[in-house]
Amino acid sequence: QLQLVESGGGLVQPGGTLRLSCTASGFTLADYTIGWFRQAPGKEREGVSCSSSSGGNPNYADSVQGRFTISRDNAENTVYLQMSNLRPDDTAVYYCAAGPEVLIRNMCVLEEKYYYGATYWGKGTAVTVSS
Repeated sequence: QLQLVESGGGLVQPGGTLRLSCTASGFTLADYTIGWFRQAPGKEREGVSCSSSSGGNPNYADSVQGRFTISRDNAENTVYLQMSNLRPDDTAVYYCAAGPEVLIRNMCVLEEKYYYGATYWGKGTAVTVSS
């Protein structure tokens, strides 16, 4: 059964850190581009970061550039999102998704249309940044 499961969310103070995990079962993450997306209350879902399967450069939204780092552990079939210097506007439900290899200017793409359908999305993990 194909499944993506996110974990690692929680409540953190501004300036704090969290590491989110996206673990796959039923398929091999190393064969796919993996994207992280988030949806804040009352807002549209937006791309946060992605990692390509072929070694292209990772991509980050401007709002998280320099604070978030995406990485893979193929042995664990897991992709991580290390989040540092968290801000209240990082509060959202974070989702991971798998997609085919699509590179633009040697970077994966942070648009949902380039990712597979619902089966290749996790159910999300909530991150709350608040004092």
